[in-house]
Amino acid sequence: MSRRIALSVAAGVVVLGGAGAFALAYAGEEPAPLAHSTARYTAPDGDRDGSFTFATDVTVSSGVKSVKVLAWPESSFSAKNKLTAKDMADVDSAVCKPSGEDTAHCTYSVKVTGADAESSPRGAWHVAVLVTAQDGTTNLDTKAADFTVK
Repeated sequence: MSRRIALSVAAGVVVLGGAGAFALAYAGEEPAPLAHSTARYTAPDGDRDGSFTFATDVTVSSGVKSVKVLAWPESSFSAKNKLTAKDMADVDSAVCKPSGEDTAHCTYSVKVTGADAESSPRGAWHVAVLVTAQDGTTNLDTKAADFTVK
């Protein structure tokens, strides 16, 4: 192999290695994705209320400041127009409890009355989740979990 090719290859390895290290360092500063997310919808039955429950594990190195949860029907405005962190500002928060060094288990639960169920669109629904870390970084997952309203 000629000396010029060997130097070009070595320079390429250094540049790519440096870029890879930068990407890993940058990724380490962002909130990690959600893990083990589940959504469960139980319809009201007679005089018994139903419920909606969402649970997830959140891993953030600086700690979890808040987790906002919004269930939205696939046929809604949110399906046609992408949700933003600003849209999530005034939605309900999940309750989070530490479950590991950098991890919190977060749960959101709400009762569903007969009137709620009657006025809700049938079909596929999604759960949007906005995680805000203690250091102020945010992570929005607009389809963290899915469920069906029948």
